[in-house]
Amino acid sequence: MEKVTEITVHPDTDRPTKAWEKIKVQQKQRKIKPMDSTTPISEDKIRFVCISDTHTVLEKTPDYHLPPGDVLIHAGDFSNIGRPNEIQRFNTYLGTLPYKVKIVIAGNHDMTFDAEMVENHRARMFHSFCITTAVLEDKLKEYNISSVKELLKNCIYLEDQELTLCGIKFYGTPWQPEFGGWGFNLKRGRECLDKWNLIPDNTDILISHGPPIGYGDKCFGENRAGCVELLSTIQKRVQPKYLVIYFHQSSYGVTTDGRTTYINASTCTLRYKASNPPIVFDYPIPDGHTKSELLNFRR
Repeated sequence: MEKVTEITVHPDTDRPTKAWEKIKVQQKQRKIKPMDSTTPISEDKIRFVCISDTHTVLEKTPDYHLPPGDVLIHAGDFSNIGRPNEIQRFNTYLGTLPYKVKIVIAGNHDMTFDAEMVENHRARMFHSFCITTAVLEDKLKEYNISSVKELLKNCIYLEDQELTLCGIKFYGTPWQPEFGGWGFNLKRGRECLDKWNLIPDNTDILISHGPPIGYGDKCFGENRAGCVELLSTIQKRVQPKYLVIYFHQSSYGVTTDGRTTYINASTCTLRYKASNPPIVFDYPIPDGHTKSELLNFRR
């Protein structure tokens, strides 16, 4: 598919299930079997281990198996509602993992990472969980920090940011179309597209909490909740090798459109049990780079 420079808002963007019915006839979509995590790790490839939607469960599940690898990717929802103590426990847990680099983005449940939600008191969900802006501010003072993001010391946190490791280009974004009034929600169409327009053309691995339409976005029955403009951005402009997402637990698995591999790495099931194994993949190291760069990486 030839790349285009400008993506426009789809006329059915507010009706994602209807939009997908029209779009899917042109898709070369197929499910593929995830890579065997016991495959030996080679020196000329980076082994990525992908998880998401862990909701503080892994910290309490010592028998959950995380396979060997070089880089861990967590695609958001590491907390339940973004309480500072949840984040601190998650950070401590990350510090126990042996991966050379850990990349994390936030999800809609990590509400306190959404600065607009906190600053503008868009706190309906906060109040329902007995968290107010004042309580959050008191907690931040207790930890001597100005933002909960400062609690993540054992990983690289990406929020509308790019990163290069061993010549491989990443971009991480937490946004998604409005869904349930949680964090990082945007109106469908232009608001979402403005965020997707920030994704660089040369991104190799895109990490997005919200899914594109038709790929890992089934929520109930045949209903779709993904973003039409994100799919257009992926397929028509950015064309990354991999997209690591989380959206709904029932959409766990790996899909391809023939160019991009879409990974829904949801760890927890609908009952919030850590039952889905991590999804792994290998990425060839570009010429002029070696895996040893991971050991000395400093952002």
